[in-house]
This record gives sequence, C-alpha cells and structure tokens, in this order.
Amino acid sequence: MVRYTGSHPCSAWLPHMGEILEFPSQQAQGLAFLDRQLRSLLQAKGADPQLIDFAAGQLTRIYAELSESEQYSFSVDLPEGISEESRERLHRQITDGLEGIRKENHALLLKLAAQLVLAEVKLFQHERSDQENNPAN
Repeated sequence: MVRYTGSHPCSAWLPHMGEILEFPSQQAQGLAFLDRQLRSLLQAKGADPQLIDFAAGQLTRIYAELSESEQYSFSVDLPEGISEESRERLHRQITDGLEGIRKENHALLLKLAAQLVLAEVKLFQHERSDQENNPAN
C-alpha cells in the first residue's frame, strides 16, 4: 500500500533521515509575509489602525481556513508482488502530481482569499461609516 499524507516527498525513499523542521513553519512565514504586505499597503493608502487591524485579523482567519483545507491524506492499495522500485516510483509520481495540483490550487485560493479580505474590509468601512453617520442605530 502507498500512503500519501502530505509529508515531505523525499520521506519515502530517505527512511533513515530525520524530518527537517522549519521554524517558523512555511505556513507561518507565508502568513507573516502576507500580514506585513497588507499592513504596509493599507498604511500607504491612509487606512487607520482599526481598519488595518480588522483586515489583518480577517486575513489571519481566512489564511488559517485555507491552510486547513490543504491538509489531505489518502491510501492506495497496490497489487501483491509489486517491486519496491515500482512502489517508490509510483509514490514519487503520486507525490509530484499532487504537489503540482496543490500549488495550482494554492495560488487560486490565495487570490480568492485576497478578494474576500478586500470585500470584508470594504463592508467594514461601509458599516463603520453608517454607524458614524447614524449613531442612534
């Protein structure tokens, strides 16, 4: 059986090496980069701290949901008698194919997440403007 759990693609054929841990994780690095870029962009556009914090919070929430959706796992039962070499080749092909799909989907999901954050920021601004203009509501 070949099992894919989203782990490092080399782990199947490098069984004696320990897993390399990155600190902070790539996810944390990616989120930190996006947070800095968003804050910088909003500051340059003259946004106030409340709006910037709201946008960064929405970005963090959406990015976390996006990251959770990219965690996948499945198993493939192989016929008996398949050689170790064939097993490893199949594992590499599956891993490489899934990684390509993950990268394509990730790029699209980031674009959609950015559009969602922008829409939520605009809604936040609009609601805040309404509250300032109608303090009784």
